[in-house]
Amino acid sequence: MDHQDSDFRERIRTSFANQGAMALIGAELTRIHQGTVEIELSYRPDLTQQHGFLHAGVISAALDAACTYAAYTMIEPDVSILTIEFKVNLLSPGKGDRFLFRGEITKPGSNIIVADGRAYAIGDGPAKLIASMTGTKMALRGREDIRG
Repeated sequence: MDHQDSDFRERIRTSFANQGAMALIGAELTRIHQGTVEIELSYRPDLTQQHGFLHAGVISAALDAACTYAAYTMIEPDVSILTIEFKVNLLSPGKGDRFLFRGEITKPGSNIIVADGRAYAIGDGPAKLIASMTGTKMALRGREDIRG
């Protein structure tokens, strides 16, 4: 899809600011480029599971948001995106000082968009891949009840 909307970054920032779930976990939108979005999160004990690792639900939520906003870079300004499916592979325990969640478009489309996500733990040494996601997004048009 040829997407020339120069304001997609601002639309994504506005939409992200309206996400209560991302605010709840302290996630920050750190990179927006055509087809790629990154979200970062600092380690907090209240976001962990019983062993002190970042909870799989938090990892999944942040990856889903990164993939969804990557899809927003590919659509027209009046279109909204909803996740219709995703699969997460937890590859290594979520242990680090910070976490990076990158969503990238694998297959753009006018109605269905497929994105892949990668989650990294950042601490001492190189970033470590801790999870991957493949997600399917649906473009919604003409829905006044679902905007942004």
